[in-house]
Amino acid sequence: MTNILISGASIAGTTTAYWLHRHGFTVTVVERAPAIREGGYKIDIRGAALQVIERMGLMDAVRARSTDMRVATHYDAKGRPVATMDAALFGGRMGDDIEIMRGDLNELLYELTRDKVEYVFDDSITGIADDGTVTFERAQPRAFDLVIGADGAHSNVRRLAFGEEERFARHLGHYISICTVPNTLGLDREEAVHAAPGRTANVYSTRQDTGAKALFMWSSPPLAYDHRSVTEQKELLARAMEGTGWEVPGLLESVRDAKDFYFDSVGQIQMDRWSKGRAMLVGDAAYCASPASGQGTSLALVGAYVLAGELATGRGADGYERELRGFVAANQALAEANLKGMVIPSRLALWIQIKMIKLLPHLPGRDRMVERIAGPIHRAANAISLKNYME
Repeated sequence: MTNILISGASIAGTTTAYWLHRHGFTVTVVERAPAIREGGYKIDIRGAALQVIERMGLMDAVRARSTDMRVATHYDAKGRPVATMDAALFGGRMGDDIEIMRGDLNELLYELTRDKVEYVFDDSITGIADDGTVTFERAQPRAFDLVIGADGAHSNVRRLAFGEEERFARHLGHYISICTVPNTLGLDREEAVHAAPGRTANVYSTRQDTGAKALFMWSSPPLAYDHRSVTEQKELLARAMEGTGWEVPGLLESVRDAKDFYFDSVGQIQMDRWSKGRAMLVGDAAYCASPASGQGTSLALVGAYVLAGELATGRGADGYERELRGFVAANQALAEANLKGMVIPSRLALWIQIKMIKLLPHLPGRDRMVERIAGPIHRAANAISLKNYME
């Protein structure tokens, strides 16, 4: 098994490509988009994932592009600041954890691999035959020993090889939307947050960003909508946030013109196996933990490293499953607990949360409170001992 196709030039896909090349495999990456994806939202790299970044020689470059966020401020419906907390604690970061924009990390990984593996943009897989023949929307059929789906929670490879998404998707009772908006609040490495019962709006601007990102999250049962219609998705967001105070009405007006609008359910992918025939899955395609976990990027980095290493040793799919299952379970378990602090269900719960944020700097047991907030994420991020596959 030497000739491998990866679907998706995502963080999982480019990292898998890097490590497979290091192990001597011939790698092709096919990506539906016409170029590597830029922009996106801020993401965290923690625990074992930092070891992967270090072993790739990217630590200095990643740290140089950190968001350098300073503070998060909560505002009431009338725009009055009501509580402030350190940005690292707000994001559940401890120690050496790094926050970076998704597009920046994707660019670094692509630059690291672009001259080592073949990239095919503006194309997608349409079929995977038992004999390894892969058909494409545009390119001629080609033969591969293995096809790796690194194409996200709505994976095309997973659908072709394993079946429809509904078999593996678990809705966590919320939706999320993110896009670029003008920095009308004049934010400088700050997060501005407004929470109402069942709804949260967050606007932030990082060190490198002249604009801002607006993130909305709200409670909702599964919605039926056209996944190809951005217009319909923007209308669903507007209805979900209707009547919310603070800066939300103006933000929703800016959303109408956003070119990088993202909208999706907050959910997980849970599968009994990540391989079938000539297909394997990595990252969100196999074990999406949802944005609420804060660990999607770390899962992608660690999963890619372990998958490539286990293929190189000859242990293949069984070794990959054995090494990674516990790590995936620990990180997926974070999501529901985190959601309780991200979207607050009632006014009483909101009042209690704001009071706790105000009191936190003055409490004698502050370290215990910090541990309560960030400790579970830190333990899950380190819930694996990485092998050195290059020895």
